[in-house]
Amino acid sequence: MLKIAILGCGRIGQMHAANIAQHPKADLAMVYDVYHPYAEMTATRHGVSIASTASDVFASIEVDAVLVATTTDTHADFIEMAVEASKPILCEKPIDLSLDRVNACAAKIVGTDVPIQLGFNRRFDPGHRAARNAVVNGDIGDLHQVIITSRDPDMPPRSYYETAGGLLRDMTIHDFDLARFMLGDEPSEVFAMGGGLIDPKMMTDLEDLDTAMIIMQTADGKQCHINNSRTAGYGYDQRVELLGTKGMVQSENKKEHEVRRFSSTQTETCAPYLNFFIERYKEAFNAEIDAFVTAITTGSKPEVGFEDGRRALMLAEAAYLSISQKRSVRIEEVG
Repeated sequence: MLKIAILGCGRIGQMHAANIAQHPKADLAMVYDVYHPYAEMTATRHGVSIASTASDVFASIEVDAVLVATTTDTHADFIEMAVEASKPILCEKPIDLSLDRVNACAAKIVGTDVPIQLGFNRRFDPGHRAARNAVVNGDIGDLHQVIITSRDPDMPPRSYYETAGGLLRDMTIHDFDLARFMLGDEPSEVFAMGGGLIDPKMMTDLEDLDTAMIIMQTADGKQCHINNSRTAGYGYDQRVELLGTKGMVQSENKKEHEVRRFSSTQTETCAPYLNFFIERYKEAFNAEIDAFVTAITTGSKPEVGFEDGRRALMLAEAAYLSISQKRSVRIEEVG
C-alpha cells in the first residue's frame, strides 16, 4: 500500500483525503494544515496522525508520497522539498502565480527522476478523455477546432478573488491545460478579451476579470476557443467540442439523472447540472489519484507533470498580455 500524506486540509484537501483512503492500493498516512482545526477534522475522520510542520511530512519514513492542496504560494516550495526528500508529489494547480518563480523551480529540480504530477484533473474526466481518444483514434479525422466552455455557477466571495491570482491563472488554467491535451499540440498564438460583466465595481477595484474569451492557434493552424464566466444562472457548465474533417465529438455536462419530463406547461425539463467541481469531476478526481498511484508503483512517468503546469501558466500570461495590449500575442513573447 502506498502511504500518501496530505498537505492542506481545506475543501479540496478533504476530498483528496477521502479518495486516497478509499483507494485499494493507497493509505492516508498523515495530514498537515496551518489551520489546525482543518487538520484535526480530517485526521479524526480518517484515523491518522497530524504532522507538526510541513517539513515533518517530507522527513517522515511513514510517508511514501505527498499530495499538496495548500495555498498556491506554497506549491513551488513544496515541489522543491519533495524532490529533495525523494518523495513523489501530486500538487494542485497552479505551480505558482509567477512564471519567474515557476522557471526558477524548474531550474532547481531539473534532471530529477522524482515523480511530479500536477492536479489538472479534467484530463481524467471520462467524457473529456473519450473525446480526446476519438481524435487519437482518427474517429473524427484531422482535428481542426476545439471549443471549451467553462462557467462557474456563482461568483466566489471578494476574499477569494483577493488571493486567487486572477481569473486566467486560477480558473482558466484548467482550460489551458485541457486545450493542450485536446489539441495534442502547443498553441503558438493567443488572443484574449476579458472584463467585469458580473460585478464591474469589484473587478475594477481588484483589477481582475469575471468573464473572458480566449482564441488560440497552433503552428499548423488548429484553433481553440475557450469561454469563461464566473456565473452561470443554470449551474456549473463544463463542455468540450472537437471538430474534425470526418465529424465532431462533444463531452457534455453531467446531471444527477437523465430523466426528462414533459407536460402541458413544460417540455424536456431535466434535473439541474451537478453543483460544482467536486461533484461534477468526482470520477476525474478519483482517476487522478489512481493515475498517481499507478505511476509511482510501476515506475512510469506521470501523465501530466511539471512542464504541463509551466506551459499552462505561459498561456495565461500570454492571454493577460493580449488583454492589456489588445492584440494577438506569440507564446515566445512570455518565455
